[in-house]
Amino acid sequence: MAKRDYYEILGVSKNASADEIKKAYRQMAIKFHPDKNPGNKEAEDKFKEAAEAYEHLSDSDKKARYDRFGHQSMGGGGQSGGMNMDDIFSQFGDVFGDGHPFESFFGGSQRRGGGGRRQKVGTNLRIKVKLTLQEIATGVEKKLKVNKQVSCNTCGGNGAKDKSSFKNCGTCGGSGQVRKVTQTFLGQMATTSTCPTCNGEGSVVTSSCGSCKGSGRMEGEEVITVNIPAGVADGMQLSMSGKGNAPERGGIPGDLIILIEEIEDPVLKRDGNNIIFDLYLNFADAALGTQVEIPTVSGKVKLKIDAGTQAGKILRLRGKGIPELNSGYHGDQLVQVNVWTPKKMSAEEKTMLETLRNSENFMPKPDKNDHGFFDRMKEFFN
Repeated sequence: MAKRDYYEILGVSKNASADEIKKAYRQMAIKFHPDKNPGNKEAEDKFKEAAEAYEHLSDSDKKARYDRFGHQSMGGGGQSGGMNMDDIFSQFGDVFGDGHPFESFFGGSQRRGGGGRRQKVGTNLRIKVKLTLQEIATGVEKKLKVNKQVSCNTCGGNGAKDKSSFKNCGTCGGSGQVRKVTQTFLGQMATTSTCPTCNGEGSVVTSSCGSCKGSGRMEGEEVITVNIPAGVADGMQLSMSGKGNAPERGGIPGDLIILIEEIEDPVLKRDGNNIIFDLYLNFADAALGTQVEIPTVSGKVKLKIDAGTQAGKILRLRGKGIPELNSGYHGDQLVQVNVWTPKKMSAEEKTMLETLRNSENFMPKPDKNDHGFFDRMKEFFN
């Protein structure tokens, strides 16, 4: 089933500002929140759909790629269709903010792990991967050495010296949240917010781990294997969930964002899914016909040149272009014929050409399919 347009999902125009997009998402999220629509699968799906749309339109880089490439900009695992409720609340809860009525109306339970504690998420990492045209055409596996924050091996990421080093937070009583009741013209309103003492963890550490100094993480590196699908384009981003930085004192690691950078090929030029190649022939080969060997993204192929081939003719090699991302369609290779005119000639060569100059067969003749003939003839005789 084809994905709906993100702007259509949120009910905003393509020129909508960041504030307008945020406001539209907030309204959709409140309307279709699962706690407000218990057991309603359709509402839950719309809630997730709105979160996916906001994920891409709230990020300027993702929005620019979506405006240019559409849903193809999410190729290779960058799609958000697999987001669960914890992902959505942990990533986009700040749209409502701590203490917003959204928290008190719906409890905020979906945003937290066991015991009502806030689930931490590590920061994302970004890395550039340079690809040749040939790698883009076939897809490629890359092994990347990534320097990042990893979970501490000594304490397992909790930042404590041992299990006895934990005690319940005195401010929130171990819930990770503090509740506040305020008087409004509508009556009393109860709101909850993250505990400022334990930062939502529900406990505090009395004795820190000696290896990570209580942070639960340290500098490390990881060799990550990335399978890049065929058909990506320069500027696209792929996402690998959970391969980013570890958060402080446990939680969910961030994502690894892989930015595609296309290395310009010295011979083959990309035009969307098509490949453009300039073929230069000498006058004799164009007139008499020949067979040439030309490069493609999948290797060299032989190409027959018919006798009398004119300069500017486009020859098409079907299926020799770039595959479309997540599709069976392949572009073509377009070979543009150029007839090379020598700048220096020997006396013998000049004599031969002088003999041919006045030959009837060597006089230009109009081509009914060539609408630019007479314009070019004016240039020729002037």
